[in-house]
Formats: sequence, C-alpha cells, structure tokens
Amino acid sequence: MAGPTELPGLVREFVDMSKEYLRQETLEPAKRLGRYAGFSLGGAVAIAIGLLLLSVAMVRGMVRLLPEGPNWAALGYLLSAAVLAGIIGIIIGLAGRGESQKG
Repeated sequence: MAGPTELPGLVREFVDMSKEYLRQETLEPAKRLGRYAGFSLGGAVAIAIGLLLLSVAMVRGMVRLLPEGPNWAALGYLLSAAVLAGIIGIIIGLAGRGESQKG
C-alpha cells in the first residue's frame, strides 16, 4: 500500500493518465469523424449543384427540341419534370433497398 508521502504523486499520475486516455479515446476520433463529415458534406453540395445545373440544361434542351409556342414550352417543362421525378423515384427506391438489406 502507498505511504502518505506517495499519495499526491499517485493522484497526479492518475489525473494525467485519465486526461491522456480521454484525449486519446474521445477527442482524436471526434476530429477524424469531423473531417470525414466535412468531406461528405462538401461532396454532397458539389453533387447537388451539378445535378441542379444538369436539370436546368435538360429543361432548356427539352424546350428547344420542341416546336415554338407557349403550349409546347409548357410541355417541355412537364416532360422534364416527369423525367426528373422518375430519376428521383429510382434513387429513392435504390436507397430504400440498400437500407433494407443492411437490417
């Protein structure tokens, strides 16, 4: 058993070891997780901007392919909306299937 003179040194060593352990087991993994989340968020924003620009290009292309006139332009917008809704449905379906396979 430790003597009364060794007790402050042992307490100090215990506190230092506890601080090091907490830093090693909580702060460092949290930093790695934050970096991963940052890259994921940046990638998601880049993909969203790219898809938005592709959607606008598709709408403009569809309107340009159809004959001139207000009704034809409306049909181009409706066709583009239908195509985009179909793509979104496919993506949601694939995401749902992936989640059901995990569980």
